[in-house]
Amino acid sequence: MSAQDKSPRVALVTGAARGIGKGIALRLAADGLDVAVNDIEANTDQLKGVADEIAATGRRATTVVADVSAPDAVRSMVEHVAAELGQLNVMVANAGIANVKPLLESTPEEFDHLMSINLRGVYLCYTEAARQMIKQGTGGKIIGAASIVAYRPFPLLGPYSASKWAVRGLTQAAAMEWAHHGITVNAYCPGIVGTAMWDYIDEKLAENEGLRKGAAIEKYSELIHLGRVSVPEDVAGFVSYLASPDSDYMTGQSVMIDGGIQFS
Repeated sequence: MSAQDKSPRVALVTGAARGIGKGIALRLAADGLDVAVNDIEANTDQLKGVADEIAATGRRATTVVADVSAPDAVRSMVEHVAAELGQLNVMVANAGIANVKPLLESTPEEFDHLMSINLRGVYLCYTEAARQMIKQGTGGKIIGAASIVAYRPFPLLGPYSASKWAVRGLTQAAAMEWAHHGITVNAYCPGIVGTAMWDYIDEKLAENEGLRKGAAIEKYSELIHLGRVSVPEDVAGFVSYLASPDSDYMTGQSVMIDGGIQFS
């Protein structure tokens, strides 16, 4: 058994300063993984707080400030994590942004910026993680952030929906190409989650639909068959499964964890 086999597995979670990313990072630490957390410079303080919470559980933690849309930054991030924590076994490409606007009011610049994070960022994280895992020769788990809008878009979320459809396709292609390396590639598709991103979506949807703040999320929440808005821990529980050996025979899938809003 190699030294890598004996040491705890290592996960890297992007966009982990808050929301779903934070929930995933803390869950993976609870599962016994050492966890590297990433976010942008503006969220450094929150990111350090997440790392401190991980360290308090007895697991090793490290922070990496990087823009996932920048190839050199993503390459350096993966190299840093592998060097500091010894290896990389689980990549969770969670970082993402939303823009709520009618298509006819969206600018090409806004479209490109959203795609640079939600799609290009996932592509860069997938490929750099795969290179590291192939070099290690131990297989691995690559996990991406899609959304229920990867199956059926919401109005006023056109570019966001398109980015998540693209993540679903990228996940399938990567799963086919890297299967012989022992790497599985899957995505999670949250619905309406009580996070800062959904606070922003609610505010903008309400503005566009002439509703008070909070009314849009209430309106869309009526679609949830399980009767409550999701919390990050709901999503983190599924990512825990995708990161574990229990999902070794699952690849290329994008699974909805939305309380029953949509069905694949």
